[in-house]
Amino acid sequence: MSGMRKALVLRRRPRGEPERDDFQMVETPLPEPQQGQVLTRTIWLSIDPYMRGRLYDRASYAKPVQIGEVMTGESVGEVIASAAPGFVPGDVVVGSRGWETHSLSDARQLVKLDPHGPPLSTYLGVLGMPGVTAYSGMVDVGRVKQGETVVVSAASGPVGSVAGQLAKRAGARVVGVAGGPEKCLWVQETLGFDDCVDHRSMDLEAALRAACPNGIDVYFENVGGAVQAAVIPLLNVFARVIVCGLVAQYNDPKPPPGPNLGFMIVKRVLMQGILVSDKPERFAEWRALATPWVKDGSLHYRETVIDGLENAPEALALVLRGGNFGKMLVRVGPDPQAEGGPTTA
Repeated sequence: MSGMRKALVLRRRPRGEPERDDFQMVETPLPEPQQGQVLTRTIWLSIDPYMRGRLYDRASYAKPVQIGEVMTGESVGEVIASAAPGFVPGDVVVGSRGWETHSLSDARQLVKLDPHGPPLSTYLGVLGMPGVTAYSGMVDVGRVKQGETVVVSAASGPVGSVAGQLAKRAGARVVGVAGGPEKCLWVQETLGFDDCVDHRSMDLEAALRAACPNGIDVYFENVGGAVQAAVIPLLNVFARVIVCGLVAQYNDPKPPPGPNLGFMIVKRVLMQGILVSDKPERFAEWRALATPWVKDGSLHYRETVIDGLENAPEALALVLRGGNFGKMLVRVGPDPQAEGGPTTA
């Protein structure tokens, strides 16, 4: 097949915040799909905090990206060539692939999308891994009851915004924590949270205490750091803590010293880390549940879009410093929904 594929590969391991020079753009001829494979052109690329962990050369729940390898990432793409039954040019799919303009994938790793359904970008955000993470965390760990107080950090982000809306649907009092008055206003006025605390407050602990006069029953943890330290003293007996992410410390080469966990004994706190990959069945459950909410507008979300694959490193750096508002996406190629039909060239 004629044409070239562009990809961002890891050139060197970042020291602190990722930079453009940590990656290198390479071009290779488009590959021909073999039996069971499909070739897609990338439309949307997801940028997520977990990606920073892939750039360290250390053991974790997933293999790190090696020097010279294409940076990992989920994407939505359009099939341009197929050697797999059930996939034809023009189909739109979502899957875990990489920072590249074209991807050669095993068809078993892809999910076909309805091109006439919700916006394709939502399958990387509210209907994708972030939304499923929020749903799984609340179902499997949070188990929110009516009248409880739920606190969600990074409340304007793709995970936190969904987690808080699910808690509201369960009848809880929901308090968000976000960065800046614009995000806090959106969290309250659009998402319907009962309150939102700006983590840049001069006295974060006092602001959070005032917002949670009856303590905290469920905490959805996305950031760690000072927010976590302010939440812990307010946890009630039998509180549940869903540990989804610790973005405040992802750029630190060494993890900070942890808190004294003695409070977990005194208050019988359930604290559990979650990985969305542990329960893949949640993806189908969540999409069946949430797609009608997205269509009727009752499940709210926001997106920050940056154009051009070459700008993916800056997009990741922006996410890690909290510069995104909602889900961060890189638009790599034309969206057939916007263009009025398949674009298989």
